[in-house]
Amino acid sequence: MLKKQKTDKRKAAWEKELHYIYKQEEKLRKAAGRIAAPGWKEGLEKKIPPKIYGSLEKAFCKAFSIIFEKGNAVIEKSYNKDAILKDYAVQNYAVQIKGTGKELKQLRKAAKSPDMRNMAITTVEGIGLGALGIGLPDIVVFTGFLLKGIYETALHYGYDYEKPEEKLLILKMMETALSKGEDWNQNNEEVDRFLKEGLKDRKEVLNAEDMNEEDPDSKDMEAAISDQTKRTAQTFALDMLLLKFVQGLPVIGVLGGAGNPVYYRKVLQYVQIKYQKRYLMSELKNNKMPAAK
Repeated sequence: MLKKQKTDKRKAAWEKELHYIYKQEEKLRKAAGRIAAPGWKEGLEKKIPPKIYGSLEKAFCKAFSIIFEKGNAVIEKSYNKDAILKDYAVQNYAVQIKGTGKELKQLRKAAKSPDMRNMAITTVEGIGLGALGIGLPDIVVFTGFLLKGIYETALHYGYDYEKPEEKLLILKMMETALSKGEDWNQNNEEVDRFLKEGLKDRKEVLNAEDMNEEDPDSKDMEAAISDQTKRTAQTFALDMLLLKFVQGLPVIGVLGGAGNPVYYRKVLQYVQIKYQKRYLMSELKNNKMPAAK
């Protein structure tokens, strides 16, 4: 009897936390639905040479590729990976033993703890380079800070960002965070299917039609990551076009650089919600308690 009461209490706490996530997701959906850009922004964007968009897209593509292939070691020097994993082990153990709302909130709080520091650094970096009229070179640095925040979030929920399928998910979440309207709805559904099913049906989840079902680390996976990298780069380039163009202009470039923390927060907010949701859904499944919505 006592065991059943304890189980019911844990389930209620986890489902309450899930309902909190659903409310946050609804806020993001509504925000993404407001796709009309201010008139002044549209006017300025029309004056930007088309080749600038192409250069920006290539710059983001290159930044993602460089960091995924060679940059993880550099990023990992900016935080203590072992300490975060140990903290996760302690937090997760508390969730397993007690599983009340208090432990779940502490886990969520720990995952968000690096945000203020990361936003402060990317603000200084963006404004500093903007004052010098440096726009495109800032993209690699900015992308590095974004992935730093995402990697820290993944670790706080016990997920290994080194795995190819995790890289694919990260890129998809980044694309979704900056998507608008129906694109956001479609991309968000694909992310949610991944959270629920993993790569069990990744042809549907991540639009990779020719993937080898037997080997997620195959060349097919590399091709899927490459394809997703391009889609994510296109979305970032389109949404950040004006900011990065302005950042490339001396003196007034500080206005473009000041946008870095805004985009950092926007992307990390989405990613943190999804990692938290993934963790809770996994716990409910492992404890054989179906999640209600």
